[in-house]
Amino acid sequence: MTLLRSARFPALLLLIAAGVGLVLANSPVADAAAAVKGAYIGIPGLFTLSVGHWIADGLLAVFFFVAAVELQYELTNGQLNSPRKALQPIIAAAGGVLVPIAVYLVIAGSGETAAGWPIPTATDIAFALGVLAVFGKGLPSGLRVFLLALAILDDIVGILFIAVLFTSDVDLLMLGAAVVLLVVFRLLSAQLGGRGTRATSVLMVVVALAVWFFVHESGVHATIAGVALGLVMYQQPALRTRHALEPWVNAIVLPVFALAASLVAIPQVSPTELSPAFWGVALALPVGKIVGITLAGWLSMFLGGTRLAFGDLLAAGALGGIGFTVSLLMSELAFSVDAATRDQATLGVLAGSAVSLLVAAILVSLRAWHHRRLALTTPAT
Repeated sequence: MTLLRSARFPALLLLIAAGVGLVLANSPVADAAAAVKGAYIGIPGLFTLSVGHWIADGLLAVFFFVAAVELQYELTNGQLNSPRKALQPIIAAAGGVLVPIAVYLVIAGSGETAAGWPIPTATDIAFALGVLAVFGKGLPSGLRVFLLALAILDDIVGILFIAVLFTSDVDLLMLGAAVVLLVVFRLLSAQLGGRGTRATSVLMVVVALAVWFFVHESGVHATIAGVALGLVMYQQPALRTRHALEPWVNAIVLPVFALAASLVAIPQVSPTELSPAFWGVALALPVGKIVGITLAGWLSMFLGGTRLAFGDLLAAGALGGIGFTVSLLMSELAFSVDAATRDQATLGVLAGSAVSLLVAAILVSLRAWHHRRLALTTPAT
């Protein structure tokens, strides 16, 4: 379990899972893999979803629950619990959202591909911290704190985009039922740790599943149920639950989603024939994030933000370009009715994230070497 809680190993699992998905989709078993993803499971006549939707709407809700618990903690007791602490990452996150959107719209902002502008706004915290852990020995702790806060803010933006942009024909009755059950869930979470904890836990799981069902049926994207549950749960039991779920999220939830989302056939065409959605995402992630985060983070220092070297901000910008999980989800949502464009946008996420990962590994290694050398040459006081 310790390995699955580390920063490095989960990132490696994600990379392997994405690679397996691409290999399967471009192999003789591609049709069989697509058939499995498209197969419907559930209670016939009552509620069924395809395997792909169970993964993206159901399994991924667990990931969003864990992310929301971390967000709740950071907003109340962590790196975002005061305006002073939050100022620099907020400004940097704004740059890391607005500039990639601008880059995407310049390349793919006309026609049907314009709907993909939210895709390059996300940062994959598991990958970013994994690269930092592997290549960043010797970096100042302030850079990791800055990156963590930045990624959390990116998650907030992603959650808002999913909740607002990919919601249609909201059924207020279903949504109201979900809200009522959320109140019940919160009240039950206050009873954890006392007598009857096991029974309370079982009841909370039942209520959580009901919340997910009603949110799904309301027209709001079902992963928002995970967000809401993580935010309303009392903090101490929520943190314990997050600790228990984290290895399973890292070992199963995220790799399975990465594999399913990466089941994309690589088009046998020349680069000039690729969709603008591919180029928009593939360039907006590395270029937009590096430029946006670096410049906005640098400008924020003049407003009282933490002093970080320009080279460190550059490395953080490259890490921010590793979009992956949430970007893959947004690709599926933005082009849900256009499979060809969705697949090309997905390839754009994989390509852009791969370029960002490579650039980040180089920049983080150089900055870590610089700080180690600086530590050796600076006289002790």
